[in-house]
Amino acid sequence: MLKWFEQTDSGRPGIISSRVRLARNWQEYKFPAKLEDKESTEMVRRLEFGLRGLGEDFGRHFDFAMLGDMEDRDKKALRERRILNSAAASIKKPSGIFLSDNEDTGIVLNCDDHIRIQLLGAGLHLEELWERASQIDDYINERFEYAFDERYGYLTSFPTNVGTGLRASVVIHLPMLSQGKKFQGLIGDMSRFGAAIKGVYGEGEENFGSLYEVSNQKTLGRTEREIIDTVSKAAIQLTNQEIQVRKMFLQSHRLEREDEIYKSYGVLKYARRLTSRDAMIFLSQIMAGLSDGLIHTEEEFSVYRLMLGIQPANLQKISDRPLSKEELDGARADFIRKELPELN
Repeated sequence: MLKWFEQTDSGRPGIISSRVRLARNWQEYKFPAKLEDKESTEMVRRLEFGLRGLGEDFGRHFDFAMLGDMEDRDKKALRERRILNSAAASIKKPSGIFLSDNEDTGIVLNCDDHIRIQLLGAGLHLEELWERASQIDDYINERFEYAFDERYGYLTSFPTNVGTGLRASVVIHLPMLSQGKKFQGLIGDMSRFGAAIKGVYGEGEENFGSLYEVSNQKTLGRTEREIIDTVSKAAIQLTNQEIQVRKMFLQSHRLEREDEIYKSYGVLKYARRLTSRDAMIFLSQIMAGLSDGLIHTEEEFSVYRLMLGIQPANLQKISDRPLSKEELDGARADFIRKELPELN
């Protein structure tokens, strides 16, 4: 079965992926930070037992694992593939995860909250993901009563999640718009409408690969529909502006753009060593070139899959051994050479 990030969705070029996450807590127990290890183990095992029929009832296969039984490398790889957050990847207390075969559905137990339901998908499909997440949410709530307040909504470990407990996010590709002087102003405009924007890779002002995550800032006082509409509209508006900027640039700089893209492809196809920074920048060029129709590959493929695959823990998992910095750069180039399809 293909992983969700191996699939492509050409419906809206520039919109890479969508994610819906629900934070929930079981009213019988204190929040995770207040639980003793014995209580945590008891709760996780009860949740695991109560949700064993999840896969059969939803026509899917789920694997369950205790995070403490997993190797650090595997948890870091899940973090790089956006299945675990940084807290879950480094957690020490008893915690667990249900994960579907294609990794598009995960339920993390006893990390930031007792239950975190997460669904991922290629392209812009927040509404569809929310509908599926809501079904799983109802299924769990039938078996485990949630901590809920009539005035405030779902009670969560972090005040920013109180209310619906819903975090909707979309990853978008903005290689040209993000270089403009007005980009910070655009981010400010989005925040006034309740959307937050941050770079996915890199530190400070650098964002290798030009991928940005758009998400909702608040969950309290807003309905699920309002949250999904806000994030979707922000993502669409930004990608539409990106498309317009690129079209205008192509009118007078087409040869320059083609040269950059073909050079990037050449380096990726033949390099023997690649840093993470360089690989992300060149893959970003390929992603934009495919979107603009400036290059065509013999077979459809997901550039985003390559971006996830070249991250350190995933490379080490593929190599099945620890790698030094120099070995990582070699393994990264080798991975891309093997996976990058030929051009038409």
